Amino acid sequence: MNLELIIESAQKYVNNSQKVRVITEKWVSDNMFCPRCGHTEIMHFENNRPVADFYCPVCKSQYELKSKNGTALNIINDGAYDTMIERIMSLDNPDFLFMSYNNTSWKVSSLFFVPKHFFTPSIIEKRKPLSPNARRAGWTGCSIKLSDIPLAGRIPIIENGIIIDKSDILRSVSVADALSISDINSRGWLLDIMCCIDLLNKTTFALSDMYLFEDILSKKHPDNHNVRAKIRQQLQILRNKGIIEFTSLGEYRRIIK
Repeated sequence: MNLELIIESAQKYVNNSQKVRVITEKWVSDNMFCPRCGHTEIMHFENNRPVADFYCPVCKSQYELKSKNGTALNIINDGAYDTMIERIMSLDNPDFLFMSYNNTSWKVSSLFFVPKHFFTPSIIEKRKPLSPNARRAGWTGCSIKLSDIPLAGRIPIIENGIIIDKSDILRSVSVADALSISDINSRGWLLDIMCCIDLLNKTTFALSDMYLFEDILSKKHPDNHNVRAKIRQQLQILRNKGIIEFTSLGEYRRIIK
């Protein structure tokens, strides 16, 4: 991979957002392999495709690219809120590539892959509607809160300017695929529990550690009135999927981060 962005590829464009889109998509076309099957390249769809930007000619996986200037990739602005929620609920959406770049050196800083099954409505934040005087008055956009996605679903390809080994990326994607759940409510619970485990930042932890998140989880899932039982259930699922293991009564160890 060459981390340099080719700014000359957008010379004919005037609008800055268009320039960035062309430059970053050019980089992906020239440098990116398929993070699902490992094929050496992914192809650019025809312009103005409503859902995805790229596809793999071998496994047919589809990808959408989101890019942002700067080093922080905690939150990314996206399109219409209702459209994004509809896409998430149907699971008929592509996987995502999130890129951060430096618009002074014009180099890629970070790039990571997020499988589509790591998206839930809770990570989509509704933005303030456009004012009545705006051309699209009342239009409501959204932001993707990447920091609310578990670490297992944020798979680094480039991290702080360092290119990750391809075999490590494919291995991480394989682990992430084991966490695929189609039911949106069940998926939300599992990913929320994984985020709680991430916040503990420990290799070994206790059930009592997880109970500390009871109030937070109750607010996120107000229809559930037995949160502690749900926590135990989700830990059992993570054990069955090989993400954690039980070491003794009420004690756990992370196998995969």
